[in-house]
Amino acid sequence: MILVADSGSSKTDWMGYSPNEQISFSTQGINPYFLNAHDIFKLFSKKKEIAEYADKVKEIYFFGAGCSSPDKIEVISNGISSFFTKAYVSVEHDLLGSAYATCGDKEGLTCILGTGSNISYYDGKDVHAGAHGLGYVLGDEGAGTQFGRKLITAYLYGQMPADLATEFSASYEVDKETVITNIYQKPFPNTYLASISRFMASHREHPWIIQILREGFQEFVDTNIKDYPKYRTLDCHFVGSIAFYYQDILKAVCQENQVRVGRILQKPIEGIYNYILRKEGILV
Repeated sequence: MILVADSGSSKTDWMGYSPNEQISFSTQGINPYFLNAHDIFKLFSKKKEIAEYADKVKEIYFFGAGCSSPDKIEVISNGISSFFTKAYVSVEHDLLGSAYATCGDKEGLTCILGTGSNISYYDGKDVHAGAHGLGYVLGDEGAGTQFGRKLITAYLYGQMPADLATEFSASYEVDKETVITNIYQKPFPNTYLASISRFMASHREHPWIIQILREGFQEFVDTNIKDYPKYRTLDCHFVGSIAFYYQDILKAVCQENQVRVGRILQKPIEGIYNYILRKEGILV
């Protein structure tokens, strides 16, 4: 069996192929900045539906957030190999997986707008990462973490419109003490911030929410996309829930900045899976 995985910080999507069956399942996000190899082994051990495939899997292709350096790749590889002991394991950055899903074998820019944000140039074979993807403290322009942070600070500073503030307080526990605890003391502060951003989905027609989204996407364009000299001539593809659910606003901002929008995928896993199977000669 071949397993293919696409992992963000919040969730990992898996698809598997063998001549007799195809499977799909999900686990929590597997990011080497927040989990070690032992954590990853425990994560698999707790999923009964995965255990039955532990000895059947012969190849694993994992594309994940945070897998941008040899030491982080080793964390993921060791964690996966400790559970799938009979499998060859390949670990790559999620930007490469997103490029496979959106660009295929064509040149382009591939962007991630989900829990976090990132961008890379893809030459049709390899990704060329830039100085972006600095995470939820220093970066994540236009991502769930940034929008969650903006919602929280606007509410706590009394800058959120009154009608939204009433509904926001009814939806989340957002007093100062709770927020500080979740950000500075509990694990996965990035996914906590991104979870708050979901408030925008049910209020997406509110002018204040639209403005927040426009500002975030404009910041992503200015900071990330415009850093590439050829951005006006290349297709610019997006993956991730933020890009997918707010694509009307994203497209409008891109059009205003002469950015050519290509594909927008909520989840790249199926595209990655098909690309890998074609590469393996299983699909034509």
